[in-house]
Amino acid sequence: MGKPRDTYKYQFKVGNKVVHGGITNDLDRRETEHRQRWSNGHIKQVGRCTTEEAARDWESNKGYA
Repeated sequence: MGKPRDTYKYQFKVGNKVVHGGITNDLDRRETEHRQRWSNGHIKQVGRCTTEEAARDWESNKGYA
């Protein structure tokens, strides 16, 4: 059996501008946290749920670490 695919990749956007990107296992919680800094922003999921390892690779290659 493979590793669980329980990690989301996301971008947090204000208008059309990406102000932050990262990974999480709870998109709603993470959006609430980011809205404390950028009140009129929103999260956009990038791709499908993936393994934590694959999500961390994506995060570091995109410069979101």
